[in-house]
Amino acid sequence: MSSHPPNSLLSLAAKLRSSDLPLHAYLDQLQELFERREPEVLAFVPEDDRFGRLHREADALLTAYPQVENRPFLFGVPVGVKDIFHVSGLLTKAGSKLPVDQLQDVEALSVTTLRSAGALILGKTVTTEFAYFAPGPTHNPHVLDHTPGGSSSGSAAAVAAGLCPLTLGTQTIGSINRPAAFCGVVGYKPSYDRISRQGVIPLSPSADHVGLFVPAAADVAPVAALLCKDWRAATGTVTNRPILGIPEGPYLENVSAVGLEHFQAACGELLDAGFEVKRVATMLDFDEIVARHNFIVAADAANVHKDWYREYRELYHEKTADLIERGMKVSQAQLERAQQGQLKLRQELSAQMRENHLDLWISPAAIGPAPAGLNSTGDPIMNLPWTHAGLPTLSLPAGQTANGLPLGLQLAADWYADEQLNSWSESIAKVVSS
Repeated sequence: MSSHPPNSLLSLAAKLRSSDLPLHAYLDQLQELFERREPEVLAFVPEDDRFGRLHREADALLTAYPQVENRPFLFGVPVGVKDIFHVSGLLTKAGSKLPVDQLQDVEALSVTTLRSAGALILGKTVTTEFAYFAPGPTHNPHVLDHTPGGSSSGSAAAVAAGLCPLTLGTQTIGSINRPAAFCGVVGYKPSYDRISRQGVIPLSPSADHVGLFVPAAADVAPVAALLCKDWRAATGTVTNRPILGIPEGPYLENVSAVGLEHFQAACGELLDAGFEVKRVATMLDFDEIVARHNFIVAADAANVHKDWYREYRELYHEKTADLIERGMKVSQAQLERAQQGQLKLRQELSAQMRENHLDLWISPAAIGPAPAGLNSTGDPIMNLPWTHAGLPTLSLPAGQTANGLPLGLQLAADWYADEQLNSWSESIAKVVSS
């Protein structure tokens, strides 16, 4: 028997490959769960005959791989895909009211890669409009009248509801790590551009990251190895306990009282478990970092959407329209200056890691638990600087509030240290995921 948790991606993948869990029987079980859970969570874009399609695709997989030993890693594993990724055979709507024919393109490279590894595409997951802030209908699976976060709302909720053990998402400010924290799952945002953005409708090409959601920390690395450029299997040199840095200063002043109390408790648990935790003053110009990032996102969004916006202005949500209008006022020279600040922050954070012998930064993955209501997806401020710098981040489930809302711990590693981040995350998860 597998030693993986029963709800983990690795456990399910092993059972499907070996036929310990026959693929069609599994899809029947999944359909029963989907029909029970999906109407209350609303993680997926509606699709006619979803399970009829999946059974046909399962037949094709079984024909292609009749012998168990030849089956690829993700054989038969259902995957949810954020609805800004193009998927062959499924429409892309991007949470938008724009004419659907305007939004179609060839399949995203990340999706094709997962299909090549045997994955079945369960469907498109709900996104906020064009992956910005205008919320979709998705509910938090833990407490239904709370937000799941955004913009990868459906992707986080689908994993949390047990509807699939892997989903693709994107993060431009905090759209992977925040919803992962709100929904109590693992969210991984790689170093900037390590997973291809090809075939994904952009919001801000300077800041967009493709990443993923899974149930457990151990599930990340095998999928990252498929999707990330130049992935190197973690070696024995990263099995030692990492030295953790707390980013002291104005950044942490944004955390709510509940979030801060929880973060301090998690730091205490790590200290008790033998981790070295250092407090390091950093990002003293935090307000400037935030302003610069938001400036870049607005300018990029205006560039991406200029033709669509000219023709379909009245079809945009007011939050997205406001972003585009702000971005239209930015000159190319101003944008390029702001983009230089991204590299500067990355270099500063890397230098501080070296000077203080840090392996990872640790911080709250959100300012607190998921807020009540569905009109807001929550504040992404805790994720913003790491996204701005393009550093790899991973959020881990780390306990919950008295009323059952999950809380998350965010890990940030050095530039292109994704392999070490994923290796270290497992030992940290064992301490904080309680």
